[in-house]
Amino acid sequence: MKIDVDIGVSVGERGRVFHLQSRFESSNDRLVLFGPSGVGKTLTIQAIAGLLRPDHGHIRLGERVLFSHEQGINVRARDRRVGYVFQDYALFPHLSVARNIAFGLLPTLPWRLSPVTRRQVGDIMQALDIGGLQDRLPATLSGGQRQRVALARALIRQPDLLLLDEPFSALDTVLRGRVRTELDEIRRRFGVPMILISHDPDDVRQFADTLVEFEAGRVVQVTHAQT
Repeated sequence: MKIDVDIGVSVGERGRVFHLQSRFESSNDRLVLFGPSGVGKTLTIQAIAGLLRPDHGHIRLGERVLFSHEQGINVRARDRRVGYVFQDYALFPHLSVARNIAFGLLPTLPWRLSPVTRRQVGDIMQALDIGGLQDRLPATLSGGQRQRVALARALIRQPDLLLLDEPFSALDTVLRGRVRTELDEIRRRFGVPMILISHDPDDVRQFADTLVEFEAGRVVQVTHAQT
């Protein structure tokens, strides 16, 4: 699925303003936004997800226009069919694993999950090899398990695109290699394209079918892997 991003946005507070100009397109299923912290990578995927409204430009996913300043289009985040895995996973600490995952389906959680929702949650937990953890709280999980729960919450809505903000930064060095491989297997199994943020060259080597390099709020180079 083709992703086409060409946006500009200025954000800031207390007199300090950051200007982002983000422009790239790709039909590859695995994109890496690469560069040091503070160069605009997270702002870019927040705009794609609908969590940040650009000042101008457009965002297109396949045949759908998610944002167009010129056309006055700004699709609501929940209607974009985009899954988002935050850097710290953003799991609700007071909710069980099952209810964290179900939150991806429901705008607000009822006290009791319906049989249909329970079945959907159970199916995706089995697919991600976290069956049996449904009653656990996030604080009792390992780093790899927390990531799988966050992935399950993002994938349960069957998104057209998966966004991951430095998904390995909370893991130790030994665990990162294994979880990288697991993530790629999960992505292939669900058949969903992804955009991954990183400043780790190992992530680039494993995932960058398209590499988008950022410096100081601008895309400075886009490289597509040879096929």
